[in-house]
Amino acid sequence: MSFPNAEKESMDTRIPESQAFYSSLVVEHIVAKKQCADFELWQDTLLQAAKRQSGFIRFDCPPPLPCADDVTKWYTIVHFDSPENLDGWVASKVRQQILERGQKIFRAYRFKSFTTGLEGWFSRRWTNGEQSRLGPPAWKQILSVVFGLYPIVMVRLKLFPEAGMIGEWSPAGAMLLATWVTSAILAIGVMPLVTRLMGFWLYPAYRQAKGKTDILGAAILGLGLIFMAVIFDRL
Repeated sequence: MSFPNAEKESMDTRIPESQAFYSSLVVEHIVAKKQCADFELWQDTLLQAAKRQSGFIRFDCPPPLPCADDVTKWYTIVHFDSPENLDGWVASKVRQQILERGQKIFRAYRFKSFTTGLEGWFSRRWTNGEQSRLGPPAWKQILSVVFGLYPIVMVRLKLFPEAGMIGEWSPAGAMLLATWVTSAILAIGVMPLVTRLMGFWLYPAYRQAKGKTDILGAAILGLGLIFMAVIFDRL
């Protein structure tokens, strides 16, 4: 089954000047391959409801992505003319009702909105009860960053204990440079490694993490921090 209207709109690049900048919602649904036909019918219902929402602009539906584990990933992008109207659609009662009906069709879903284009190591979650924003909760982000930042700061302090280590630089200037170097190492070298190694905990498959997974990941990072603290105390 196809969506001729959605395909036509996704291919049409002639956007009015007043709609040159708008807010978008990217949604990923995980669907068992045997339920793809039912999902397409359900998604068409969702599209028709979105079209009736104030500020709706267009709906993009790229081809689904088959996966090796007997599921298919479906991605949809809905565009509204403002963040307020996009939020109104996300929080609308009609959308919530359609999502409830879809729970029997897709295994899981998650979404992310784009209004500023600013991204970080993690994508923040919304707190409306939905698995959203494609990223881990705040406490996992904080623990991961501390785990990556702590050894960098300790190595710097062990190697360069004095504030005036850079010639005649003032303490404030030396700290500025040290902070810049530390941040660069963290962002470029350390955090990609941490997020990759802890992916099972930060991004647990297609659904929210189970309690055992949360405890295991937190224990690994917690014990790792304690181990590093012991090592640095003995250096």
